[in-house]
Amino acid sequence: MSKRKPNRYAAIIARVFSRHYTEGAKAFEFSREEIEDIAKSLRIELPKNLGDLIYSFRFRTSLPEGILATAPPGQEWTIKLAGQARYRFVLGVIVRIVPRPDLLAIKIPDATPELLAAHALTDEQALLAKVRYNRLVDIFLGVAAYSLQNHLRTTVKFIGQIEVDEVYLGVNKHGKQFVIPVQAKGGSDHLGAAQIEQDIACCAEKFPNLMCRPIAAQFMPGEVIALFELVLSDGVVKVVEEKHYKLVPAADIRAEDLLRYAES
Repeated sequence: MSKRKPNRYAAIIARVFSRHYTEGAKAFEFSREEIEDIAKSLRIELPKNLGDLIYSFRFRTSLPEGILATAPPGQEWTIKLAGQARYRFVLGVIVRIVPRPDLLAIKIPDATPELLAAHALTDEQALLAKVRYNRLVDIFLGVAAYSLQNHLRTTVKFIGQIEVDEVYLGVNKHGKQFVIPVQAKGGSDHLGAAQIEQDIACCAEKFPNLMCRPIAAQFMPGEVIALFELVLSDGVVKVVEEKHYKLVPAADIRAEDLLRYAES
């Protein structure tokens, strides 16, 4: 992201916040029209994709210092979807879905088709492909999982239009069935609790008879893939389990690696 872009974005979102915020407030809504009006009043040229401003503060960039300063210790402001062309600032506990640096990276024989690996257009696309072709959802959750659809765009009541990076359906040895939404982030984007919450809401609405087991996937340095199983507990997204996987040629998995995995 260029230096100019966050500056103009910050000026707009700071003005949106100041319009609505009152001391002690824990949530308030605003509309996309307000963003356009404020940009005009500040004589700021908006991007062609207006949604990029909101996306930036949800997944890429910290909110301006003036907004952060209004949050009590241990809490932060996040932006959530609140219907068509509407958004909601919400004050809540700080949630960070960040890979642990001390976990062992488990070596998995790389089954990614080389043609796909060579021509993936984005980090996110490459990550989803590696997760899919190496059956990492199956390995991580211990279920038979099948990709139903990727980049599922749909609407959810009280939230509006959302996009789920990929949706799997799974079944375990007891016949219990699951819906598994996957959120994938590569590059500098960070995993967001707000997107996990909307993925869970989507699955509850579209697949009411299936147990939802949301997963987040993140590229790490050294071509390691971090997977998280998440849950919404008392309104807060929490990590149930985290594993790291490294896709390698089968010949690179040594006898001592296999012995280590057998002992775990």
